Amino acid sequence: MIEGAVARLTLNRPEVHNAFDDRLIEELTGALERFEQDQRLRLVILNATGTSFSAGADLNWMRRTAAYSWEENFADAQRLGRLMQMLDQLALPTLVQIHGAALGGGVGLVAACDIAVAADSAFFALAEVKLGLIPAVISPYVIRAIGARAARRYFLTGERITAQQALRLGLVHEVVPDKQLDDRLAELAQTLLGNGPQAVRAAKRLIRTAGRDAIDASLIDETARRIAEQRASAEAKEGVAAFLEKRKPDWRY
Repeated sequence: MIEGAVARLTLNRPEVHNAFDDRLIEELTGALERFEQDQRLRLVILNATGTSFSAGADLNWMRRTAAYSWEENFADAQRLGRLMQMLDQLALPTLVQIHGAALGGGVGLVAACDIAVAADSAFFALAEVKLGLIPAVISPYVIRAIGARAARRYFLTGERITAQQALRLGLVHEVVPDKQLDDRLAELAQTLLGNGPQAVRAAKRLIRTAGRDAIDASLIDETARRIAEQRASAEAKEGVAAFLEKRKPDWRY
């Protein structure tokens, strides 16, 4: 939805807690492509309906990917990688509003945005390892946000991260009481809109140029290759099956 100079990109699958599937990835990518070309726009706000920001991968999508070939998994992961890269490198400033759960790919969306504000009750997790998977495609953005040291813990444990912990880690910039989340987003939006539009775009380019580690096509392909390999493994098949069947995984295969 576009309101004047502001585009709102809303995750709107509340019945599945805004979980990712291939269709949602395609829709989000298409929306970002349109926003990039719209000269009227000066800001993109990413938010979500329902009780969660995003619960990560959709269960039906997980069922399908468990049966994919390596080539199908690689192509599927590349599409998610392209979405994350587009959000990360969008010329327009991006502001993300997080409430409820932000899991897996949802954490990637948060990390790829310029400014992140969370409700106090929000929580995060990179729990892919509990399913025998890894957060490969989102890893460049999350590691850049929280640092390799924190990633060593949370990529390996899959622990829940509270909003206050996410603030200390650098995953989000602010945490506010739930009832104040909308008002704080509106304030930040007005601050961004009050700045020179060309200067804001130039500042984003400057950050990418001055940053030491480029997230380029070769890195995106490498992360897609790694998740494709992991998805095809016996461990991932058991982990996903156990999750879908609501049982503990048996890692003895």
